[in-house]
Amino acid sequence: TSAYSSPAKSLGDPGITPLSPSHIVKDSDAEDAVDQLFLVVVAIDFGTTSSGYAYSFTKEPECIHVMRRWEGGDPGVSNQKTPTTILLTPERKFHSFGYAARDFYHDLDPTESKHWLYFEKFKMKLHTTGNLTMETDLTAANGKKVKALEIFAYALQFFKEQALKELSDQGGSDFENTEVRWVITVPAIWKQPAKQFMRQAAYKAGMASPENPEQLIIALEPEAASIYCRKLRLHQMIELSSRAPVNGYSPSDTIGTGFTQGKEHVRRNRQSRTFMVENVIGEIWSELEEGDRYIVVDSGGGTVDMTVHQIRLPEGHLKELYKATGGPYGSLGVDYEFEKLLCKIFGEDFIEQFKIKRPAAWVDLMIAFESRKRAAAPDRTNPLNITLPFSFIDYYKKFRGHSVEHALRKSNVDFVKWSSQGMLRMSPDAMNALFKPTIDQIIQHLSEVFDKPEVTNVKFLFLVGGFAESPLLQQAVQSAFGSRCRVIIPQDVGLTILKGAVLFGLDPAVIKVRRSPLTYGVGVLNRFVEGKHPLEKLLVKDGTRWCTDVFDKFISADQSVALGETVTRSYTPAKPSQLVIVINIYSSEQDNVSFITEPGVKKCGTLRLDLTGTDAAVPNRREIKTLMQFGDTEIKAMAVDVATSKSVKVGIDFLNY
Repeated sequence: TSAYSSPAKSLGDPGITPLSPSHIVKDSDAEDAVDQLFLVVVAIDFGTTSSGYAYSFTKEPECIHVMRRWEGGDPGVSNQKTPTTILLTPERKFHSFGYAARDFYHDLDPTESKHWLYFEKFKMKLHTTGNLTMETDLTAANGKKVKALEIFAYALQFFKEQALKELSDQGGSDFENTEVRWVITVPAIWKQPAKQFMRQAAYKAGMASPENPEQLIIALEPEAASIYCRKLRLHQMIELSSRAPVNGYSPSDTIGTGFTQGKEHVRRNRQSRTFMVENVIGEIWSELEEGDRYIVVDSGGGTVDMTVHQIRLPEGHLKELYKATGGPYGSLGVDYEFEKLLCKIFGEDFIEQFKIKRPAAWVDLMIAFESRKRAAAPDRTNPLNITLPFSFIDYYKKFRGHSVEHALRKSNVDFVKWSSQGMLRMSPDAMNALFKPTIDQIIQHLSEVFDKPEVTNVKFLFLVGGFAESPLLQQAVQSAFGSRCRVIIPQDVGLTILKGAVLFGLDPAVIKVRRSPLTYGVGVLNRFVEGKHPLEKLLVKDGTRWCTDVFDKFISADQSVALGETVTRSYTPAKPSQLVIVINIYSSEQDNVSFITEPGVKKCGTLRLDLTGTDAAVPNRREIKTLMQFGDTEIKAMAVDVATSKSVKVGIDFLNY
């Protein structure tokens, strides 16, 4: 047997032995599964607030290993992921990532720290930037700007090195990057440019290359969660509704206690970092019949996005019923409300100055808030204390000439008091008020999705992602939708996406049908038809009347597309000598678009056909057949020269056009 035969043994955990390979049921379309070139699949969950990786050897797909524990870590925050923070030296070279970056930055002298570049929560920039390019900047805590592509590449390179090192240590010999298939997760609501940006950053980090793109798969976060959830056993989740005791807890226990006991139960079983995914379809599935529908709500730090899936038996393939939706309603919204509260008490001018002048202390204050934020619960009665860093108190006195205590007394914020131990004392109501805007947006959005005709008869709602650990969010979802479907939370909810992404990397063909988020097409010339086409679009060329700017639709918003299904078009170069054809791609949120000049239609990318290197004996009229795929997590294209049947180099670009 190979050195990898039983990771459980090498981890010194007698409790788990992998199933023998003979138990693996081979799907009929197993050839879609990972080519045996890759020995291991490593998934990286690159989150807004925290990140991590997990892996599985292709020979033992039922064992998922979550990365080693990280050094550092916060009181009140136990998890296997590390904060998504990165530190560059004053010379802009990579220094450290995660807890290490945060702690080092924090220990620097303020005179020094202002030269170092510290970044956190930077992933949201890809979602919020309307015209993302390779040149987009990120701003460090000290106000300096760095190219976003560099920061993302540094972060991915860090994970690449950590994972390869762990694999090498475990196998006892050096592990090559070529033996790894990488999976990177992104929110499903991200637009095409952001996905392409992630891919470019991964190429820069050396995970894969334009020549070998298959080595990297972009996975959509709620899809990954969905794949994992359908494998769940009943003891691996907590059901919020009071229909039946789960894990032997009666419904009379409040959510809170059931959740803690559940967590204890998991903690005892979680000394090992290896998770068994049983190959039988999970018990939850035994209640799902062909055609049943469920919704996965992935609530993370930056975004919340949701997807509606339908199960197709017997293989348990998934079909997307409604295009992924969501928005920037992650737990960052709560931090933002806390910042607004501080501005209200101490003045916006002071907070802005403090963030720039004492960036490390600001980070400290937000860490203190984070652990209290995690202690917020619906039935909490005692206040939450947040320690103010000494430099906050000191700097405030210098800035305003009076004390922090005075500011609190003077401000008309009732629920926040000053305690003599140097803390902000928040009543539970004040804390809950910080959650309210974000939770309200999530519930509002979910209600809209539930009202869609495609979303009737949903059996389960799976709540996943880091923010799903919040009892306030759990209670809000349960009380709003508990009567319509069963609300279920996987136990180690923060790792759900990570484990699902590994499963997706092992078998990317598990999701057979997706919905296109937008309408895509190109602008073409059509023969002018009197009465049908507007006169201002008329173009007369060599005696022929053409209508310009006609939108040739490839696919409509919310249309369902099967994996591998292609949209075919043929293009002819204008002159035989032409060596490059560049076609603009347009998108719209509307279904029926007639012209590319209509409101809401935007140019979103280019399709570039490179005709160099095809045969010298070129026929007068060449026809290039182009095939585009919209059913995967990214839009892909290929092209063929019809006369010679040779493939033509094609690039589809949503970033640099």
